[in-house]
Amino acid sequence: MNLFPKFLYSQLSRHFSTLPKLPNLNKIPSKYRPQAIRDAQQALTDYLHSTRYIPFVYAEHIAKNSLCSLSALISGIDFSTSSFNRNVLRFLRYHPINEFEFFFESIGIDYKEVSGILPSNKFFFSEDETVLDAACALSGFGFPWNKLGKLYKEEVLIFRISSRELKAKLFRIKECGFSNISVIGICLAFPYVLRGVGELDGEVGALLDDLKRVFVDFDLGSCVEANVDAWYEICRKMRVFYDLGCEKGKLGELMGRSKNLFLQHPEEVLVQKVEYFCRFSVWKEDVGLLILQRPEILDFDLETPVISVMGILKHFGLSAEERDSIAQEYPYVLGRNKMANLPHVMRALNLHEWLFNKIKDGNHHLLANYALGDLDEDLDKDFRDSLNRIQFSRTPVHTMEKLSFLHRIGFGENSLTMTVLANVHGTSCELQERFDCLLGTGIEFSKLCKMIKMKPKVLNQSPETV
Repeated sequence: MNLFPKFLYSQLSRHFSTLPKLPNLNKIPSKYRPQAIRDAQQALTDYLHSTRYIPFVYAEHIAKNSLCSLSALISGIDFSTSSFNRNVLRFLRYHPINEFEFFFESIGIDYKEVSGILPSNKFFFSEDETVLDAACALSGFGFPWNKLGKLYKEEVLIFRISSRELKAKLFRIKECGFSNISVIGICLAFPYVLRGVGELDGEVGALLDDLKRVFVDFDLGSCVEANVDAWYEICRKMRVFYDLGCEKGKLGELMGRSKNLFLQHPEEVLVQKVEYFCRFSVWKEDVGLLILQRPEILDFDLETPVISVMGILKHFGLSAEERDSIAQEYPYVLGRNKMANLPHVMRALNLHEWLFNKIKDGNHHLLANYALGDLDEDLDKDFRDSLNRIQFSRTPVHTMEKLSFLHRIGFGENSLTMTVLANVHGTSCELQERFDCLLGTGIEFSKLCKMIKMKPKVLNQSPETV
């Protein structure tokens, strides 16, 4: 018996362990299951190619990339080490499969989602050839077969375009100065560039102008590894800025000058920083422009440092008189908090736009070089005493999670926060849901925090009551 490659065996193990509703293969001894899958894949390839007249390479793509559908198929077939391939072929001859089910899983669509997108009353590609033809055209250009689902889920109309028109569109994009691999990366990240037929104008043309400026004129393309995953990753990072609302056709120069941002920082870090600054409740486009203009922000630690609310206001230039006024109006925000909560601290003080504009106007370095003046700065003794009592209470974890919620919405380490804490009931998640519901009614963030300070029980209402 030929042993199944370790890589594919690990793939099967992962599928079997992560999909609880996968049909069990009790009829097949566990040690023979990899062989059974291999034989079934070969049988399905032969069936699709020889009986359904699908070109061999695409029949093989479908068979090799539809493990869940294939497992469902063979779960009811008697296993034999010597004739399982023939058993599967015989079964297929008398029990035709829904070819679309196997196809959609094979192009990378989650098995659990496939049933929701199957065409009604159609089982065979011969009943609707455009979907397979489009996939074959894309694969022929170089798109990885198991990534085509990304295109399908985001722009299903791509799979309604004739293969001739689709190929023409791909080559028109390539003629803008891109390689096949870069075209694939662009299309996977921005599927709408393949939408429709005709010239590359409007928002598609503007986007391609930006990308040409970055990849060709600023030579970012020469820094990207020559594989689809690398190009897709770079283009996904670029898409973050367009999703924020930055205007297509206007970003090429800026992205080109900040090209190291796309090479040196993982997408996860970029998204985290975007989400952080979006919490200031400012225009999302301004957040995107801030990061492109000040890419060093991606290296800042905006999560772990402890801040003194008064200290950071002074650090950013708020006068003593203004700070005194703030202390009088918003005493429940004072004390210490985490840098991670700074956006909501500023919203609670109604100073979020002021601070964001300070950062945007060239003072971003103040975020990086801020530090507590000394170990006792803004340390509230009453708060610390209450914290110690919580540790010895009956529900310390539950209470600390509620306290973390209050810090997240801008309440500082002070005795007023502890008073609010004693009067709000529910889990941290429930309190957040109620807070969000109240915000959704149109109450201003800072006014809502003030309401909670004055009447903590406003947070004890259910979302339905709100």
